[in-house]
Amino acid sequence: MRLIKIIACCWLLVVCSGLACHAPAGIKSNGPSNSGDQLLKLWYDQPAQRWEEALPVGNGRLGAMIFGRTGEELLQLNEETIWAGEPGNNIPEGFKEILPEIRALALAGKYKEAQDLAFTRVPRAVPQNNNYGMPYQPAGDVLLAFPGHEIVQNYYRDLDIQNAHSTVRYSVNGTRFNREIFASLADQVIIVRLTADKPGKITCNVTLNTPHEASRVKAQNNRLILEGKASDHENKQGKIRFVTMVEPVYEGGQLVSSGDSLKIIAADAATIYISIGTNFRNFRDISGDPEKQAENYLQTAVKKPYAQAKAEHTAAYRRYFDRVSLDLGSSPAVQKPTDVRLAEFATGNDPQLASLYFQFGRYLLISSSQPGGQPATLQGIWNPKLMPPWDSKYTININTEMNYWPAEVTNLPEMHEPLFSMVRDLSVSGRDCATAMYGARGWVTHHNTDIWRISGPVDGTFYGLWPMGGAWLSQHLWQHFLYSGDTDFLQKNYPVLKGAAEFYVDALQEMPETGWLVVIPSMSPENSHQPQVSMAPGNTMDNQLVFDVFDNARRAAQILGKDRAFADTLSNLLKRLPPHQIGKHGQLQEWLFDWDRTDDKHRHVSHLYGLYPSNQISPFQQPELFEAAKNVLLYRGDKSTGWSMGWKVNLWARLLDGNHAYKLIQDQLTPAFGKEGEQGGTYPNLFDAHPPFQIDGNFGCTSGIAEMLLQSHDGAIHLLPALPDVWKEGSVSGLKARGGFTIDLSWKAGKVTALTVFSELGGNCRLRLPNALLGNATLTPVSAGAPNPNPFFSIPEVKTPLKSAQAMLKNGTLLKTELYDFSTVRGQRYTFKIKN
Repeated sequence: MRLIKIIACCWLLVVCSGLACHAPAGIKSNGPSNSGDQLLKLWYDQPAQRWEEALPVGNGRLGAMIFGRTGEELLQLNEETIWAGEPGNNIPEGFKEILPEIRALALAGKYKEAQDLAFTRVPRAVPQNNNYGMPYQPAGDVLLAFPGHEIVQNYYRDLDIQNAHSTVRYSVNGTRFNREIFASLADQVIIVRLTADKPGKITCNVTLNTPHEASRVKAQNNRLILEGKASDHENKQGKIRFVTMVEPVYEGGQLVSSGDSLKIIAADAATIYISIGTNFRNFRDISGDPEKQAENYLQTAVKKPYAQAKAEHTAAYRRYFDRVSLDLGSSPAVQKPTDVRLAEFATGNDPQLASLYFQFGRYLLISSSQPGGQPATLQGIWNPKLMPPWDSKYTININTEMNYWPAEVTNLPEMHEPLFSMVRDLSVSGRDCATAMYGARGWVTHHNTDIWRISGPVDGTFYGLWPMGGAWLSQHLWQHFLYSGDTDFLQKNYPVLKGAAEFYVDALQEMPETGWLVVIPSMSPENSHQPQVSMAPGNTMDNQLVFDVFDNARRAAQILGKDRAFADTLSNLLKRLPPHQIGKHGQLQEWLFDWDRTDDKHRHVSHLYGLYPSNQISPFQQPELFEAAKNVLLYRGDKSTGWSMGWKVNLWARLLDGNHAYKLIQDQLTPAFGKEGEQGGTYPNLFDAHPPFQIDGNFGCTSGIAEMLLQSHDGAIHLLPALPDVWKEGSVSGLKARGGFTIDLSWKAGKVTALTVFSELGGNCRLRLPNALLGNATLTPVSAGAPNPNPFFSIPEVKTPLKSAQAMLKNGTLLKTELYDFSTVRGQRYTFKIKN
């Protein structure tokens, strides 16, 4: 039996120990069994005291953090369109007039002078006539007070990520109480179900509040209604209006309305529906009716029996979630609460926590990014603060892109759609920015944006004068095409790809010494090459991004049979971009010049974009460049912010080093409480920590685990490219490869024991394998260097890197693999097993 003391006592233990409190020794936990469905649950034996211990539910539009408290439950609410401010861009005035001088200074090597001049138009502090983006804001809280439930027994709470709902259960004086909570994908409301194992036991006081000053709460017609307005911020007025409605439906007992609260008295059971509406329609239109929207969702939801609502939600969710399964093995650790497993992971044996963490990332993506809605923010859809860290908006120099790295490979392409929609919006707002700031065609964004799709610089010149955000975001459109082969999608989004390329056609500047075409002004994101100076021409990441932008647009035009002259222009410009350079330390240079320091531990490793998520650095095509990229990571070190470690999991997977990738997972899966600065880690609810909470590290680790098991970027489908020694035996099903292939595979002792390939598009399938297989198709050996006839596996034509005479490279060896081809037919499945 589990005895939970009064919450205040538990909080004291948390503060004193820095760890979540657990029941005393000798009291049996009421935890789950080791059955298959229980392996996909986060579970705890005490309520949440801090927000980072609460459990997230969401349906893309609505989110709630569930604390699981007994005397007074707290549900912290979000709605995806509640942001401060109003429509409008943030293009700085007078920048184009000084642009020629900025470029001339940068080309002359006067980087500080160029940066100082840019600061006159893009200062660190927000100008009086501009803004640096709006914060994403909470809707408020629902509080459910249960008199007499302060001291309970047999406490248990969980988050079931297989079915997307949360449960809280405990006993009071011999009565068993149960709560089920989910954010309905089918009905667009949050539903709370209260039951007990004895009749007449549900008594609950329901209140609703919000941190927004411009708000009011009233009880009306057996509902609570909150009307609110989002905040003013940085020279913009808060014009998002929202309405939250809470309606209990009770069985037996009675409902009493009093002022601004409702009270359920002696019911047998009750279902509480929470609906939120706003006036947001799109980034330029806020003419919606929030009350009508909330009312329509609520009226539809309350008419359904609870069992039907739950079943329809679960079915809608599992349509996505069940596509991928992962088994890395199990151990007795699965019997322990999730926060205990987290604390013990780095030194224990708990392979199932890695697979749970992988699937938790998929759960978060499904729950925070649904078709037709907004993309996941820096905190997904879960944020309790009016002024959250970094405004909880879209940081597009890595973090927003990282949120969507799992979308294609883990078989959730529909979740990618909100990002595509935002990129299309930015291609509109960014066209104004390209013209006003750079006198260029096409469209451009910088390192940050928000729901209003701002495209100008944010946070001043040092951080914000990086005109590459649109270049990186546009890669997601092209990658979706490589996975899906959907030419209708490519046709729809071709103007976005073309517009991104047009900007750089006009904006590139010639380096007088070499004739190379480079981006000026720019920087290598958030890093400096001399104290307090970030501005520099031709940074490696810029060159890599422009290469991909030109190559993608050129290939898209060829596939669609259009814009031949423009495609030829891009082909010619590609030849004039700078090559990669290997510096004196044997490193891939971060800048155009050999300025790197071996003691630089900066969280950003931007110049490794070419290794991941791009495919410009290959162990088979450019072994020296591959080694130089590895040296960058060795110099930077492992531990950093949570998102940075998530990126490094992917990078070490691309470096074909599964043991090092796994070490990064261990570093990430360590308790974050007590850490400050750039220390990374994970909170008890498995949220990633910068610290504070950022969701990108969750998504980065999910994609990183997929990259350890399957890669398809380098001319073939590479199976088990970075398998760590600790994952001796396992299986995965449903991972996606480029070219429309779906992969199921099992392994043992580093060898593939069984493989199924489903071909959605047909065409040649090339496999890179650690061992030979036999199956219902003939695998034909392929010599190294032979081009893959499947166009989805085209390898970019990357220039031979320039190498410093001081560079010392070791020319390391790779694990032996073999290449095999077989022909596939659209819609057919092919099976193979190990060759004895």
